[in-house]
Amino acid sequence: MSDQAAIPHLAPDEPSRMPVPGPVGRGLALAMSGGGARAAYQMGVIRGIMRNHPEFAPTILTGVSAGAINAAYLANHIGSFTEAVSGLGRLWRHLRTEHVFHVTGPSIARSGLGWARRLLSGGSKSSRKAQALLDATPLRELLERELRSGDGLVTGIDTNIASGRLDAVSITASSYTTGQSVTWVQGRDVEAWDRPNRRAVQTQIGPEHVMASTSLPFFFPAVQVSHPQFGDAWYGDGGIRLTAPLSPALHLGARKILAVSTRYGRSAEEADKPLIDDYPPPAQILGVIMNSIFLDLLDQDAQVLRRINTLLEAWPDGKPGPDPHAGFRPVKLLVLRPSQDLAGLATEFEPNLPPMFRFLMRGLGVRETRSPDWLSMLLFEPEYISRLMEVGEADATARADDVAEFLAADNGE
Repeated sequence: MSDQAAIPHLAPDEPSRMPVPGPVGRGLALAMSGGGARAAYQMGVIRGIMRNHPEFAPTILTGVSAGAINAAYLANHIGSFTEAVSGLGRLWRHLRTEHVFHVTGPSIARSGLGWARRLLSGGSKSSRKAQALLDATPLRELLERELRSGDGLVTGIDTNIASGRLDAVSITASSYTTGQSVTWVQGRDVEAWDRPNRRAVQTQIGPEHVMASTSLPFFFPAVQVSHPQFGDAWYGDGGIRLTAPLSPALHLGARKILAVSTRYGRSAEEADKPLIDDYPPPAQILGVIMNSIFLDLLDQDAQVLRRINTLLEAWPDGKPGPDPHAGFRPVKLLVLRPSQDLAGLATEFEPNLPPMFRFLMRGLGVRETRSPDWLSMLLFEPEYISRLMEVGEADATARADDVAEFLAADNGE
């Protein structure tokens, strides 16, 4: 393990000092993005892949935002990857909105009134207990139950690394304290990395790291995480500052990356079709902002990686420059995404929400938009989650040929 304290913060004009990507490992990475409840779609995709490829077992797992829940569970579950996927499926199938945040009228009213007092009081000390619109204590309790063993420790990740089932896992969050994107990493022979406004930190991953990565701004409270070398800091959703979602997998030695997005890729005709008829309600504005923060960057990063691969393939021997160990290598990439708009699908299940939370969503104007992204992120209801997993499984099956070609490729190694 490298000494984290010895890694300097690098300025943007210091590329010669930047460490190169990590050594090539066994190399199959599963990268899971955010999207709140839509992360259930990722579970369906994995299940669909394993139906045709029961040997599918990525050794590198990376997660951001709600994808961090999937990554942490799969990395921590002791046993085969097949057993881990089965356990994660059960978790999603039994999930309810009240397992993620308090949905009772008094709880939501207290949070809302607390925010109102803070706004009207100018942020006086008496009003600072209002940290977010929702109380995510149930999610913390769920993660504690699912990730910690009987002795209260998170031991599964170390066990799976020692057995060889897992090479590394990473969880990314955004530091409100420093403004950086921080990726927590646990793995075998992992070298930390440092980039402008984003860095990796070696640690023992636990429920607090997952909570931090999933804390949607304003809706969920920030999470304090301690580190023996970097002290205490407050963190929020990992998608806020992560400008390169594929970067953790690359640094951890991936030769092939299977990235599962929860963002529907609209056609040109669909993209030009209005989602609202009148003045944009708060839900529409929030949805556009959050899509740009949490979901759009994966597409941009994938495009950059494909361009680099094209350049490397055009270079003699695929090794640019005089130093064959300069850290450049082709990386096979397959991105799987929903074949239909998961946010638009959420409108069918909005009546199933708990009454007070349904009242809050309608107040934000979710019924005034045809693709309510915020509703889909917070709709942890069984019927919607089951539908997401069905769509994910069907999409993986529909792209079975692409998946088979991707898994069979040796990537020139």
